[in-house]
Amino acid sequence: MLVHPFTDAFAAAASKPPANLFFMERQELVDLLSAEGRKLLSEVDYSSKTDVVKLVSQLRAAGHAPGLVAAVLTQAKLRRRAESKFGDFANSMLFTEPGLEQASRLRVAALHAGRFRKAGVASVADLGCGIGAESLALASLGLIVRAYELDEVTAACATFNLLPFENASVELADVTTIEFAGDKPAEALFFDPARRELNGPKRAAVSRKFDPAEFSPNFDWVVERCTDAGVKAAGIKLGPGHPHEGIPEGAEAQWVSVNGDLVELGLWFGAAARPGIVRSALLVTDAGTHELSTASTDGTHAPLGELAEFVYEPDNAVVRSHLIGLLAEQLGLHGFSAGIAYLTGSQEISSPWLKGYRVIEEMAFDRKKLKARLREADIGVLEIKKRGADIVPEQLRKELDPKGAGKATLIVTRVGETHRVLICEPLAS
Repeated sequence: MLVHPFTDAFAAAASKPPANLFFMERQELVDLLSAEGRKLLSEVDYSSKTDVVKLVSQLRAAGHAPGLVAAVLTQAKLRRRAESKFGDFANSMLFTEPGLEQASRLRVAALHAGRFRKAGVASVADLGCGIGAESLALASLGLIVRAYELDEVTAACATFNLLPFENASVELADVTTIEFAGDKPAEALFFDPARRELNGPKRAAVSRKFDPAEFSPNFDWVVERCTDAGVKAAGIKLGPGHPHEGIPEGAEAQWVSVNGDLVELGLWFGAAARPGIVRSALLVTDAGTHELSTASTDGTHAPLGELAEFVYEPDNAVVRSHLIGLLAEQLGLHGFSAGIAYLTGSQEISSPWLKGYRVIEEMAFDRKKLKARLREADIGVLEIKKRGADIVPEQLRKELDPKGAGKATLIVTRVGETHRVLICEPLAS
């Protein structure tokens, strides 16, 4: 059965003075979970076009307390943001700012859950569950889920979000204090170490942690738990920028892109790792999924050659997984500068992994000459892309001050060893 360890604690918190930095969030949640709060949240219609000042005035005039109004509007705003990850489910969920920032998209969480089901496990411990995105996906497949969360407000949100599932429970706990020796909390383990925290007044600013040693819990400690001989299957969700040298031996590493947005690196152990695959890039699109994989830990570089008529920008999952050489081989493409993740070829190619451009003109990267050329070509709308060039696209656009009826894509990069600019037109998707 679902555990509700927080109801009494939050009810009592409403009458206590602030004890720490979590007080405002705790009080907001107390307000939201009240009958008045739940009713008001279901009635408020919030969008990017909402006149917030007018809406606040209306709610205050209706007799709602300032704290409740603020809590409801904050939650309504988070729900709108969450729609990109959770779709219509967002309207029945509760969120915290850092919890939403780190939460997996529901489609990606479903892929994680599918791995555990294929691994043949019956139970999974979601260790550091946040607002419960992974647990939702796991529970929906009928797996028994034991979710753990250190922050009480976030844990309460996870409890609320998992209410429909009797096969899921949430416990308020520091996962580093759980007894992993002997009886494990579950057959399989899933970790999403905290890589974000709120700082500043009212904890309004989100900061990211890039050093694995600063993750909570510590990355090395997490890997030790995942590689324990008694664990049947395990997974770790990380930021996609995690260094290759920090990937443990024996793990399957998969970089995941959703419609071109690189969202995570997943490390998989035991029965959750696929035989014969060490590195892979997964592209999730509205039309389906695509994957590149290899049994080697060595990155492959694309062969180098001359710049051709077409330039292609690979999906970042391919770039980060160091599989650009494999993709180039499969599609008959090559690079045109060492260390630059663009590919080129003489044929127009359609691939879900690539954004393509036809090169109209190549010239030296000279701002004055480029500005004059754009005026001559009547180009006024610019998309500016770069690799291997020390420019700020928005600043360059201001300097070029394009004026005209035409459109173009500028690619500022190296061709061979020389800095060049390519004036291009995008290929149809």
